[in-house]
Amino acid sequence: MSHQDKVVGRVRYHAEFLQQAIQWMFKPVDWSGIQFREDCTWRPLHLAAAVLLWAWSDETTLGDRFFAARRIIAHLYRPQQEFAGSVQAFMKMLVKWTAPLLVLVQGALQQRMQQALAKRWLVHGFAVFAADGSREDLPRTRSHEAAYSPDTPRNPKKRDRRKKSRTKAKAKKANDRKAKTPLMWLTLLWHVGSGLPWCWRCGPSGSSEREHCRDMLAELPERGLVTADAGFPGYEFLAAILASGRHVLVRVGSNVHLLRKLGWVRESSQTVYLWPDHAAQKNQPPIVLRLIVVQGPRHPIYLVTNLSAQRLPDRAVKEIYHRRWGIELFFRHFKQTFQRRKLRSAKAEHARVELEWSLLALWSMACYAQVEMQQQGVDPDGLSMAGVLRAFRRVLRDYLHPIQRGCSLARRLARAVRDTYQRKNKKSRDYPRRKHPDPPAGSPQIRKATSPQIRRARKLKAA
Repeated sequence: MSHQDKVVGRVRYHAEFLQQAIQWMFKPVDWSGIQFREDCTWRPLHLAAAVLLWAWSDETTLGDRFFAARRIIAHLYRPQQEFAGSVQAFMKMLVKWTAPLLVLVQGALQQRMQQALAKRWLVHGFAVFAADGSREDLPRTRSHEAAYSPDTPRNPKKRDRRKKSRTKAKAKKANDRKAKTPLMWLTLLWHVGSGLPWCWRCGPSGSSEREHCRDMLAELPERGLVTADAGFPGYEFLAAILASGRHVLVRVGSNVHLLRKLGWVRESSQTVYLWPDHAAQKNQPPIVLRLIVVQGPRHPIYLVTNLSAQRLPDRAVKEIYHRRWGIELFFRHFKQTFQRRKLRSAKAEHARVELEWSLLALWSMACYAQVEMQQQGVDPDGLSMAGVLRAFRRVLRDYLHPIQRGCSLARRLARAVRDTYQRKNKKSRDYPRRKHPDPPAGSPQIRKATSPQIRRARKLKAA
């Protein structure tokens, strides 16, 4: 990439650097596998670039974002035939072609992460990925209610008792308050080393994080490490990760029952087993884990991993789990900084497209910014997502303007770092909408294996 913003014999415009950024992102992509109709004015490269600009834009409506992106793409690539200008046709194409386009662009960004950000790829010798989920608000339309509202029927007997005890007006008011709210569930695998997303799944608000995560295991690199909070641990979930050749580091709470002294392997003081009764009755082997207790800010944190102390010392376990918290910050950047707390699409199929391309847009900006910061000697750990977003949106607005000295996209990204002043404690403020934190996960239920469990384990091991 050439990022010199000095004027040598000619005037350079912001559009030139914007096109360089898009070319860098799409360089590993082979578009030959996607063929549009012969009479289609769009090409796969142009459509993918337009969708990125559409997601980067800060215009108020989705239609305004499309017209702004279409205008910029027409200036960058100067097609022989003018691009189609219908928003409806654009969204229809996205619904049809998002899946194959995402595979190509996502694979290109993953390749860039491993090559251009090689120094940030491993954490204590492992490619570490954090798993977590979040909900996205949606407009209350019939399409969203049909696709994404939680399916939780009410108890008819309880409903009848309420009707008897209330007037019809009060009953109607209560039913209105309890109307189904459409929400989209997003489960994300987030690369801990670089702070960038890797892959995701989305579905209705009642979707299972574990099922989404199990479905994404095949997309992880071999011998990767999956870390998650206390909501994930379960026999089937951990068994699926270990069977895929990956490693685990998860927090366990009071809802998890662990065994000691089972005799399945040579044991140490940290050896525990996850072997619920339903797995034992199906003659499924116990999962051997190592239990590490870390002192948190208020309560002890109980972590389990399948890796030995030689491969992953206790100090490394503590650091990795501490860095897992970055996925919560990424969700905050996505919802608050990038303004994707509530999606704008009125149709269910359009909302899914909007969510996935928004994730890809934020990912591509942050990845390109980190590479730029590395090349200019700036530590990417200090990257400010708000600063990156301002830099790209400024270039989008001024794509026809000449570049002033020191104001190119590369220079702006190098200055997109977080401030270093010390924040004060804000807990004493009387904040009206203060969240009440959930109770701590607690300590796992650990007990010594019983004689029948030991005999069953020996019989299963000998079989």
